[in-house]
Amino acid sequence: MNKTEFVAAVAEAANASKTATAQIVNAALEVVAKSLKKGQAVQLTGFGTFEVVKRAARKGHNPATGKEIKIPASKAPKFKAGKVLKDAVK
Repeated sequence: MNKTEFVAAVAEAANASKTATAQIVNAALEVVAKSLKKGQAVQLTGFGTFEVVKRAARKGHNPATGKEIKIPASKAPKFKAGKVLKDAVK
């Protein structure tokens, strides 16, 4: 399911227009992104938690040449599914 299909499904489930639903979905995703950028986790009880994890600097290898390269430290978003979501997927 892509974003357009997701918006259409939510609009149908909420009996709302696709335009209004798209604005709400975009706003919700923007709030999650801004919170993660600030280093804050976003916990949606029953659904899951979005958080930022720090990856340490490490050594890697260029697969084409076999040469060792340095991979710098970075931050990455992470999602951990909640119990209700895990149970719904079973």
